[in-house]
Amino acid sequence: MEITELVLRIVISFIILFALARIMGRKEISQMTFFNFISAIAIGTIAGSLVTSQNLSIRNGIIALVGWAVFTLIMGFIDIKSKNARKLTTGDPLIVIKNGKIMEDSLRSARLDIDSLNALLRQKNVFAIADVDYAIFETSGKLSVMKKEIKQSATKGDMNMTSTVPNVHPIATEVISDGTVNRQNLRDLNLDMNWLEQQTNQAGIKSFSQVFYAQVQPDGTLYIDKKDDVIR
Repeated sequence: MEITELVLRIVISFIILFALARIMGRKEISQMTFFNFISAIAIGTIAGSLVTSQNLSIRNGIIALVGWAVFTLIMGFIDIKSKNARKLTTGDPLIVIKNGKIMEDSLRSARLDIDSLNALLRQKNVFAIADVDYAIFETSGKLSVMKKEIKQSATKGDMNMTSTVPNVHPIATEVISDGTVNRQNLRDLNLDMNWLEQQTNQAGIKSFSQVFYAQVQPDGTLYIDKKDDVIR
């Protein structure tokens, strides 16, 4: 391939990709749904082939890019008009925390583990699951969080009132994950297995295997989420 042809292909690919990105709209960039993901990969592959492959003529490369963009726009129009089609192409949001309880089935459906959920919560400035009333895993891969009323904006702190419960730990800390006790975290908190057993027994839990997730809160209390919570 001559250098002039290569430069021409690069320029044409860039111009077409830029134009198609503007035409397809911000959703293709900001909301990476299943279909958007496939569409982005396909268009990127075609553009790459147009630049580097001599077996693909410039004309056929342009036709393929424009054709795929048109198909993407048609699917976007169908999504707007049909709720059933939208469910098929984008899926449904999943409730991963409901009334402060972790929905394990929803986590499995979303292919999320508890560490990933905690990471998403921290991006929302939530460092304790006990502070969350509802959390919804959106089809775009983002997490929408509604804090418990006492943790929302109009709190006692906003009215210059001090809390009567002092914090004994700097941050909420995991001590049980999927039935397994994190003994190192217990030691770091100067707690032991006897304390943990006492707390779980008070919650009516006879075995750690019944616990999906447990977290020591900054005030020293223990947040416990049992396994097999069900969305009703």
